[in-house]
Amino acid sequence: MAGRRGPREEEDGAQEEARQRLDKWLVYARFAKTRSVASELVENGRVRINGVRTTNPARPVVPGDVLTLALPRDTRVVRILGAADRRGSFSVAQGLYEEISPGSGDR
Repeated sequence: MAGRRGPREEEDGAQEEARQRLDKWLVYARFAKTRSVASELVENGRVRINGVRTTNPARPVVPGDVLTLALPRDTRVVRILGAADRRGSFSVAQGLYEEISPGSGDR
């Protein structure tokens, strides 16, 4: 039937919904104030996804990806837990990732 989805298609659909552009995720998780700042951070080679440097701000990230962020005052290693539809409060942003390595965490 045309309107029914199989179990595999539902998983793919859920994965597609959780996929988000790297620059948007950095803003929504409050690692950058604006998308232009996030894009600049990525384009300058200061972000690694699963250990591989990327310079493409549009690169999709999904839950489970590990980001290494060389921020101006700190280096942070975080695992992505989810995506967001918009930039929310600090506590909402903290729910989008988990800290892997000790960082100052002070913002």
